[in-house]
Amino acid sequence: MRLPNYQEARKRDIREYKTVKFELDSKLKEKYKGKKFYLKTYGCQMNEHDSENIKALLTSIGFQEIDNYEKADLVLLNTCSIRENAHNKAFGMLGRLKHLKEQRKDLIVGICGCMAQEESVVEEILKDYKFVNFVFGTHNLEQLPNILDKAIEENNQQIEVLSREEDLVEGLPVIRANSYKAYVNIIYGCNKFCTYCIVPYTRGRERSRKKEDILKEVEELVRDGYKEVTLLGQNVNAYGKDLYEDYNLANLLEDIAKMNIPRIRFTTSHPWDFTDNMIEVIAKYKNIMPSVHLPVQSGSSKVLKLMGRRYTKESYLELFDKIKNTIPNVSISTDIIVGFPGEEKEDFEETLSLVEYCKYDNAFTFIFSKREGTPACKLKDEVSIEEKEERLQRLNEIVNKYFLENNKKLEGTTLSVLVEGISNKKNMYYGYSETNKLVNFTSIKELELGSIVNVKITSSKTWSLDGELDG
Repeated sequence: MRLPNYQEARKRDIREYKTVKFELDSKLKEKYKGKKFYLKTYGCQMNEHDSENIKALLTSIGFQEIDNYEKADLVLLNTCSIRENAHNKAFGMLGRLKHLKEQRKDLIVGICGCMAQEESVVEEILKDYKFVNFVFGTHNLEQLPNILDKAIEENNQQIEVLSREEDLVEGLPVIRANSYKAYVNIIYGCNKFCTYCIVPYTRGRERSRKKEDILKEVEELVRDGYKEVTLLGQNVNAYGKDLYEDYNLANLLEDIAKMNIPRIRFTTSHPWDFTDNMIEVIAKYKNIMPSVHLPVQSGSSKVLKLMGRRYTKESYLELFDKIKNTIPNVSISTDIIVGFPGEEKEDFEETLSLVEYCKYDNAFTFIFSKREGTPACKLKDEVSIEEKEERLQRLNEIVNKYFLENNKKLEGTTLSVLVEGISNKKNMYYGYSETNKLVNFTSIKELELGSIVNVKITSSKTWSLDGELDG
């Protein structure tokens, strides 16, 4: 049994890591043929991509995926710890599984992902959720087949959570969500330690994949006909800093752009590492989508300092203007937290002022959520929940105003849209524009999912655009 330890997880001493090739234990191949699994995923794109690997690992030992957890032999929760809401949802699901397991003693239940890296979560599982068969974290995903097999064969609870990252594993099998859009991990972990964020503890230090491995993966995706790749990292802009002296995200973006894949995206950025070279490369290549997620978190330099963000309101706006003035037709989205400990009314007004200036195309807004183990959890919080909710409402009224205002500017224009699905309505499709706008549109002729088409925008809503196939 190995339990998570925040003191160990926080360490960022220089340790060399190796890149190793994944190999499945031959004794486990197809061992569980005929068994069925249900996988529930919470959280970010990184978790979604982890689940693509998890599905492939389970399939390699014989499991088959189903979409009804009540009929599954194995239920696995891939969890998120970034906010309390995701935490509560996962434990709510565990409650339902507890009742199910009382009826079906042979049901196997597992937990993985970021919550599994939290000390308090594992303590709670050991105390109150003894029916959970196995737990593993973010640093040993490739060991899932062995951990699962051991839990079944020994019929006891397996807790295998590494507090620190080990070797970087290449060649993990993957079952992608579709055949036209793909996630590609380029860097793991985060070294920023924003005071409110649990991610550096749950995902470890920044570790970049070798550029050769990334480019090979993208090359295979291009060969297989994929139309869009999204480069992933907890702090994607830091790519290469731990591995190379003269190769970074700007270089990687340019190398991938030259492969002629139609669409390239990347997430999530930190303003700290957003370089002028990155901006220039995005502006230079049409297949790097002009859509930038640039989390600000607060418009108050005082609050930003309390958050450990290491930039000021002024330096953020300077970067914002540089991106807007350099990349044609760029859309910028953001994250904003209200009610952070120490945020006074004047600080919140500064946030509103920044939003009025930036007029974001999209924003993810939240009330501050305490995460046990982070420095912000210990800060004195004097703002009432009622005040926080009122601030969030005021903020949302303003950001929504600009979402609609920006969308209205697109009425009458023609946008390039990647077709991603078919609506319930006749002849209705949906997809995303280059600037990541959701577009619902009609087409008399049948369209193939994954195709890129031109859509004339006829009307706009706050969160989406309506249109019709152009030509």
